[in-house]
Amino acid sequence: MKCALVRPDGVAVRIERHPTGAARGPAAVVGTILDVADGLAAKARADGLTPIAVGIAVPGVVDEARGVAVWSANVGFRDVPLRDLAVKRLGLPTALGHDVRVGGLAEARLGAGRGAGHVLFVAIGTGIAAAHVVDGSASVGAHGAAGEIGHIMVRPDGPRCGCGRPGCLETIASAAAIGRRYAELAGEAAGASVTAADVAERAAAGEPLASQVWQDAVEALADGLATGQALFDVATIVLGGGLAQAGDRLLTPLRAALHERMTFHREPRLVAAALGDEAGCLGAALLALDAVRVQDHDAVRVRDHDAVRVRDLQEKR
Repeated sequence: MKCALVRPDGVAVRIERHPTGAARGPAAVVGTILDVADGLAAKARADGLTPIAVGIAVPGVVDEARGVAVWSANVGFRDVPLRDLAVKRLGLPTALGHDVRVGGLAEARLGAGRGAGHVLFVAIGTGIAAAHVVDGSASVGAHGAAGEIGHIMVRPDGPRCGCGRPGCLETIASAAAIGRRYAELAGEAAGASVTAADVAERAAAGEPLASQVWQDAVEALADGLATGQALFDVATIVLGGGLAQAGDRLLTPLRAALHERMTFHREPRLVAAALGDEAGCLGAALLALDAVRVQDHDAVRVRDHDAVRVRDLQEKR
């Protein structure tokens, strides 16, 4: 868990990391989340700061409107009312978001996509997911599942995905898939512990097998991003997650492959994420601040409406 105290201008004044301990079960994870949040609020007050809101970001399917973690394979959440639990524990306004969407929010407002207006943030790690951010707001979708770009089918005859379909983008181009495919082709003894970073280094050194696996991943990723650009027409695509740490070893061939796929679509700027693994913390804070501003705005509207009603009644008298 990456945790932070964040000022309204997006600057983190304190950053902490705590083990998730998912093996303990979802109830224990929820308890840790609340304990850490409560502890951060106490530390803020001890430093003379006033906590005004809580932002929580989790993986899986998230119902942001209800503040419910609907489902997560990684931590076992099933319909957990995290927002209400946090409000009850801390007594502060709370927003619950999806980890990739809040990461995209932070990169679009504070990081590599700042000023672009239309940003597609793509996180490439164990899987692949995306966030479409327009003018600082991330699309949630009708059912809370927007951005599952990793499940675009790019190779109909490709490996079967965990979702049940063959050839999803993340079965070929995720960091986990790259390491796994190299291991399968090299033989278990030679490649079982090889990571995507290792494959990138071996490809750069000219190893034929690594070069082929890496190029296949780049081509598949370019197909997925080209589909994303056809759908969203963004100004900037920001790549985050572990695979993006390959830097130019990924970006240079990927830019070339994406360029080849552009026809009448405008080619987006393709850049690496700037905020690292703090993007989720910052994005969760931004989501919470947005929620507070909306509440404040609604409160002002109610007060103004009541004032109008009072004046109207007075005039009628």
